[in-house]
Amino acid sequence: MSKITGSEAVIKCLLEEQVDIIYGYPGGAIMPVYDELYKYQDKIHHVLTRHEQGATHSAQGFARISGRVGVAIATSGPGATNLVTGLADAQIDSTPMVCITGQVSSHLLGSDAFQETDIIGISTPITKWNYQITKASEIPEIFAKAFYIAKSGRPGPVLIDITKDAQFDKIEFSYKKVEAIRSYNPEPKINPDALKNAAVIVAATGGRTFFGRTATLINDVEEGGHFQLVLYRITAFLMVVSIILTGIIMGYMIMNADKNEKDPLLDELEERIAEGPVVFTPDEEFLKRVEEKRNAKKNRET
Repeated sequence: MSKITGSEAVIKCLLEEQVDIIYGYPGGAIMPVYDELYKYQDKIHHVLTRHEQGATHSAQGFARISGRVGVAIATSGPGATNLVTGLADAQIDSTPMVCITGQVSSHLLGSDAFQETDIIGISTPITKWNYQITKASEIPEIFAKAFYIAKSGRPGPVLIDITKDAQFDKIEFSYKKVEAIRSYNPEPKINPDALKNAAVIVAATGGRTFFGRTATLINDVEEGGHFQLVLYRITAFLMVVSIILTGIIMGYMIMNADKNEKDPLLDELEERIAEGPVVFTPDEEFLKRVEEKRNAKKNRET
């Protein structure tokens, strides 16, 4: 079997996943893939966007209307970081998408080379899975995993970062679609009791869904007069009442605090003012009486 470059292997992986349209913006670190894409332009249509963020949103739109995995492609550095908004949006909206980014050669990783950015670290919180390919031999396996993860279970975005030397190296291409991944369980078994308890809590707090099995379950709980539902609603009512009463009582206490509890200094000043309009200068005797009254007040409080 003749060997092909890693960049051509990328295109062949896309064809194996029945990808016929991709969205992207070219750059130096991903140019080998674009060179190979030119040879397959009769099989894969490339839409040149005016910005990498536009490529991700276009891929999202394609995925939503077609039900297939959307594909976006960009270069390293600023090209890769421009994908972040689209990745985050796809993660939140559960949109199946695979983003391919170029990267500097593997021996330059971590050296602050031109347009080198840790897109793997940046995209980790906003992707379902990401991986950096540093060897061409990894390309078929990683692409198969990427498409499987993106569309299985709760769909979401996956990012593949490919170093430039991995794009140039040659491999014997062999592709096998992934049907399962160890430690990845896209459809966990549902505990019916736990689901029913969750429905009780949602119904008790006034939550509502209108479609699907969850809506049916909540309706059944409400119509059945479930004991837990009644208990939760009573508890919620008491909590609201206690919060309201606490605010009322504290406000009343503040507004009706003992206005006669004044500082002794104010008492002395009021007495002097009551004696007549005189120029007042505090003397030692005055200050001494104020201090005595303050001490007496502290003693009463303790």
